[in-house]
Amino acid sequence: MNKSYINRFTFPFLLALILIAVSCTEGFEDINENPNAPEQIGPQFLLSNVISVAADRNTYEQGFRLANYLAQFAASVEFERIDRYEMGSNAGYWNGTYRLINDLESIKKSPGTNEAYQAVADILRAYLFSQLTDMWGDVPYKDAIKAGEGIFAPAYDTQEFIYTDPQQGILATLRKASETLAFTNSRIQGDMMFGNDLGKWRRFANSLRFRYLLRISKRLSNFSEMQQLADSGDLMRGNGDNGVVPYLASAPNQWPMSQAALGLYQEHRMSLTVDSVLRLWNDPRKNILYKPTAASVTLGNPQFKGLQNGLNRETINEQGINLNDISLFGAIFRDVPNGVDAQYMLYSELQFSLAEAVERGFIRGNASAYYEAGIRAHFQYLRTELPITYLSQASVALNGDRNLEKILSQKWLSLINNGHEAWFQVRRTGIPALKPGPDNLNEGRYPVRYFYPESEQAVNRENYQAAVTRMGGDDINSKGWWEK
Repeated sequence: MNKSYINRFTFPFLLALILIAVSCTEGFEDINENPNAPEQIGPQFLLSNVISVAADRNTYEQGFRLANYLAQFAASVEFERIDRYEMGSNAGYWNGTYRLINDLESIKKSPGTNEAYQAVADILRAYLFSQLTDMWGDVPYKDAIKAGEGIFAPAYDTQEFIYTDPQQGILATLRKASETLAFTNSRIQGDMMFGNDLGKWRRFANSLRFRYLLRISKRLSNFSEMQQLADSGDLMRGNGDNGVVPYLASAPNQWPMSQAALGLYQEHRMSLTVDSVLRLWNDPRKNILYKPTAASVTLGNPQFKGLQNGLNRETINEQGINLNDISLFGAIFRDVPNGVDAQYMLYSELQFSLAEAVERGFIRGNASAYYEAGIRAHFQYLRTELPITYLSQASVALNGDRNLEKILSQKWLSLINNGHEAWFQVRRTGIPALKPGPDNLNEGRYPVRYFYPESEQAVNRENYQAAVTRMGGDDINSKGWWEK
């Protein structure tokens, strides 16, 4: 864990460590025991740490810094080579995610745990493993985090197993956790996301299930579980159920980009892709998500302008592109330390997912109602007034003309900054149809995964090699099970 995460999110956790009393001299137990200090780290401190760190990493490190380029919400002006598909291994996120999963196992084994803590830990575990498998493909799953049992080189499980195994899979884990929370009398503490509200955790778990069922829908033939969830009344009910952790106005829990070097902020520009979409919709959300160009403001006629993705600095210079006439990200991403939230999932995403499922014939329902609820929810989340005529525009209304494209495009926009979720959707659906930039480093192909960390080749080579062979190579173009 790097220093910045320790400073921002782990103070209660570290304080608990400092307060641990250790009695280690035989025969002096009574003398050494401190009745005012706990002998174990309470599950509430571990839970606070996991919720905060996972949300922050997803939103800032993975979302803003990386995935916003892959989903073409951002375009790079020079240094962020992921915009040109130099993917790398993203090893820090791999390692950090497995450390958080280990913390979740500690919650489940803590003397102070109960079935509510265990269910919440399982929900977070399912979420974190979905991140790992959707970013890398086959990954260590059932044998992961078992060094205490002598398993130092865990086998890689297939993505199909990770999602669908009826006992251990992500979907089964979320279902069991939801059922536990429906009947438990236990309580939790340390939850800054839902305020220890187990009803919200249950709705979050079920909404994640719907997300993942839709993700693997190309591999499904039976959609009854989707229909049951849609009919259950136990999905997110509004923005009050959003899976988010608010950043704060004061240190140390501020949005990291508000404290970062100016050059890093200026590297992230509005993309030509999102510019064209927001223009097509005549969408006022552009005023929140981006800023008018500095050049247009100077001339007294504020305008928004995007930059094509995948350009190197030489091409930008050759084309005579004036970077002062390219939009930066909005004030909420720079000027306001608590302008955004650390995200897991928004209510708007769920509504667009329900609309898509209806439109594809997976479930029964009113696609337009879900779709419009998603749009309204995202405008509300961004504190932006929905224009009276917005939903009736031909480019927005579900009028039988490219309905699915409209639903998925609105969903794509709503996923801005939410880790790699927009990238996962584009890989699954092809919408929006994102084109690699002219200076891309992947032979004109859109990447679908990261390389495995180099450490896996060194310390877990046999299992690494088996996974690579099964997947068709450790290649950023090797598709996973659900997207083939």
